[in-house]
Amino acid sequence: MTIQMGLPFPQDAAQTGMQESRALAAKYSRRNSFRTWDLPREDMSKIPREWRIQPGLTQQVPDDLDPFVEWFYNQPEARERFRWALRDSLDELLDGQRTGRWAYQHLTKTEKTYLGTAVEVNLTKEFAIDNGADLDWSIAGLDIDCKFSKDLGGWEIPMEMYLCADHGERGGRANHAAVVTWMNDDTSQWAAGIVRITDERLRWKRGLDANGHRVRAYNRDNKRKLSDGAKSEVYWLWGGLQTDLPTNLLRHLDPATREGILTASLPRRASSGQQRVNQLFLDVPDRLIGRRTVLTVGQQDDAPKRARDARKALRPKGIVVLGHQGSHPHVARALRLPIPIKGEWISTRLVPVSSEDARPKFSLDGQFWARARGKELLDAEPAPAPDLPDDRKIDGQAP
Repeated sequence: MTIQMGLPFPQDAAQTGMQESRALAAKYSRRNSFRTWDLPREDMSKIPREWRIQPGLTQQVPDDLDPFVEWFYNQPEARERFRWALRDSLDELLDGQRTGRWAYQHLTKTEKTYLGTAVEVNLTKEFAIDNGADLDWSIAGLDIDCKFSKDLGGWEIPMEMYLCADHGERGGRANHAAVVTWMNDDTSQWAAGIVRITDERLRWKRGLDANGHRVRAYNRDNKRKLSDGAKSEVYWLWGGLQTDLPTNLLRHLDPATREGILTASLPRRASSGQQRVNQLFLDVPDRLIGRRTVLTVGQQDDAPKRARDARKALRPKGIVVLGHQGSHPHVARALRLPIPIKGEWISTRLVPVSSEDARPKFSLDGQFWARARGKELLDAEPAPAPDLPDDRKIDGQAP
């Protein structure tokens, strides 16, 4: 019998354990301390006039791109999965749970550069895309690459993607296709297209060289962007410009509301993550709030616990925080609210009403409840909201 020998155990294990303890580092660490971020002063994205696209485009699929287009259109719920892969890629870099960041502009220069890689990695996993022979992807048995740019039309194309006699061994074996992707978190817009890369469709410098030849417009990495004229050669998936990038709630909140949640929840500063989460559900009613938003506001590990504790804290104010389990989806449906799925919550203020009240309502233990409206929202002493344990049956009624 062979005995595997490990590393020698330290002589003073207890002392070593203390020295290696994360608690010692955390005592002085500033990485996870809550901080606030300024409102961005510049736009995330630029859309040159030459690259403006419209929604609802009708295009003929080029024969050489048809295998790729057909592949995407045959994937179950491809459009939904694509837009969420873009959303998740940016959120992973923002890392709001640890940094408190809520806008692309808060990223460092290095992180912004990595966003394209994150998009490619997440799309690869989402659609289980195989590796290509010469390029990163193989779709429908053909090589294709994925390019992301925060600026529409700003994709940078390397030499190995297209044929060029002047490139020698650095040139590509064929004029390959590329999936070009873009998103703008400021406007919740995004787009994805497919284009065949050729030497002529890439940028050239203005004017000629001393020998009267055109000069290719390389950057310092020997990459070139698509020419403005190449826009007409892009087949835009799902009809062109998309306007429903999953919402970055904190980015799109009214600045005063966001400030109140993150820094100065009146009448006193929100000194803890739980207080900030409570303020989030108090100040942003009737809207779905996702897990990443709760993590960013609380900057703590357990988003579900923060939401559960907010539910307890806000009940005396007449507010319920609905989740995805038990009676909660039924209550949301009865009240005509968006229905949370796992990892989502929605808060609303309730008031007791009579059975004759025309509003959408539900009944619990013989009492009807409806969403507060008008002067009811200003009531300084609201009736406590009902407790909604998982095992209670809810009778919903709607006019």
